[in-house]
Amino acid sequence: MSNSALEQHPLLPWLALQHTRGIGPVRAIRLRTQLGEQWYHSLQHARGLSEEQQEQLQTPHTSVLEPLLEWQQQAPNRHILSWDDPAYPELLRAVSAAPLLLFVEGDISMLSRPQIAVVGSRHPSYVGRENTNNLVPPLVEAGAVITSGLAIGIDGLGHRATLNAGGLTLAVLGSGLDRCYPKRHLRLAAEIIENGGALLSECYPWEGPLAHHFPRRNRIISGLSLGVLIVEAAERSGSLITARYAMEQGREVFAIPGARQNPQASGCNRLIQQGAKLVSNANDILEELVAFSVAAIKVRPAATEELLPYPELLDNVGLETTAVDLIASRCQQPVQEVLTRLVELELAGWVESVPGGYVRARRS
Repeated sequence: MSNSALEQHPLLPWLALQHTRGIGPVRAIRLRTQLGEQWYHSLQHARGLSEEQQEQLQTPHTSVLEPLLEWQQQAPNRHILSWDDPAYPELLRAVSAAPLLLFVEGDISMLSRPQIAVVGSRHPSYVGRENTNNLVPPLVEAGAVITSGLAIGIDGLGHRATLNAGGLTLAVLGSGLDRCYPKRHLRLAAEIIENGGALLSECYPWEGPLAHHFPRRNRIISGLSLGVLIVEAAERSGSLITARYAMEQGREVFAIPGARQNPQASGCNRLIQQGAKLVSNANDILEELVAFSVAAIKVRPAATEELLPYPELLDNVGLETTAVDLIASRCQQPVQEVLTRLVELELAGWVESVPGGYVRARRS
């Protein structure tokens, strides 16, 4: 592309706003709204801009634009969306401090389809993993796109459960799309695209994962979604940041309760105390969403999914041998009662008795 064409490119004004000190997304969007479609040529009428800001806004950032366009042209399914692009998702556009630019790889229509966010601990318990695998398929069957952050733990499990159910999933990254993080999910990211989903980030494609990217990523996850399901979260968890954004954005927040002995459940229990809806099956989520959404999400018939027996015990039986007295201590229950329940779980195929205690069975 010639220099003259670059200097007239419609993305340049948005890049100028990105690189101007003292103008964040909120103020940038306010300028766009106040000054109309020709806002970039009307900045002299904008109030409160310093001379330095005026100068920075008039600086053509072609050195940034050129590699962005090169990145876009390297694959047919890559897209760069500014806030005023018709393809920019309406739900996210309505959020305060919505990203000025989005970088997308995959099916761009995913951004505007009805989405439910599924997020949680990076170190989920057995029960957390089971809940994810049990709850996601009926959400997919009901017509929802599952959105998450591609992180290890519940995020990755949510994406994988969606793909296994034949559904569509959207991954929002805390890094640029050329710097997939975590690297162990490179294959998962490729599968998401191959199966009709998409990857999304507000970071430039070449940017690596930085700490301050992830809270910003979380506001996109909640902003895209009709509701956010927190599967499992400790008291101090990034998932609770997503829940807070969801509340601020007027989204529904759902949480799965857990045993008080499980530190990974404390964040969810606290959310429920603060007004999040307690979730025991998929219909608990779907019945809330159809009330305010025009999306084609269907409430399923009464759930028939199998409930986990004695989850407080199962959560404390690992894949390595766990002694009965240790399980009883963790659960704060009498040893004899724990032993009786472990026998029931063994008969049902959930655990196996081994020398020195019990191990979790690899039950389908």
